[in-house]
Amino acid sequence: MTKFIAYSAASIALSPLALAASSDTPKDEAVGFGYLLYGFTDTTTHVAFGALVVFVMVVLWLGGGKAIFGALDRRSADIRRQLDEAKALREEANKLMAEAETRAKEAEVAADDIVKRAKADAKAFMEKSKAELEAKVARREAQAEQRIARAETEAASDVRKAAADAATEAARAVLSGSGNGDELFAKALDEISSRLN
Repeated sequence: MTKFIAYSAASIALSPLALAASSDTPKDEAVGFGYLLYGFTDTTTHVAFGALVVFVMVVLWLGGGKAIFGALDRRSADIRRQLDEAKALREEANKLMAEAETRAKEAEVAADDIVKRAKADAKAFMEKSKAELEAKVARREAQAEQRIARAETEAASDVRKAAADAATEAARAVLSGSGNGDELFAKALDEISSRLN
């Protein structure tokens, strides 16, 4: 607060000097090169410049320079700190981005591995299923062939048995002397035919 009062007092003390200064040559009358030099020869300009110099010296004597330069130093320190924070945030963001890219690449590789493994598993399962199906079909064919062979063997056995029975009956009829031997023989042939079919 004392600095403000000192600045205000210096300004008030020097302002009458600037207002009281008069010019020897009015500015409107200056022409040519004199117009350019008017600022250097004008008393008002000299008084105002002197007041400015005195004001600046008073401000510096009262510690205004320290206040101004201290404020500038604090501001530059704040800016430096903000820049350091921004740099740290940027480095952290770059690090996080690199980690995210690494994870994305790892996930892509893992997905490719899963797809390859799934394709290999599916191929192996198809080959295994095909082999099992072929083995099952081969077993069924072998069982069917065995059943057919067994049925043929049983049919041949039945035919032999029927033929033997018919021959036995025919022989018994011939030996017993009955006259129906031809009938028995025809009946035996019919029975053999029916069993063959």
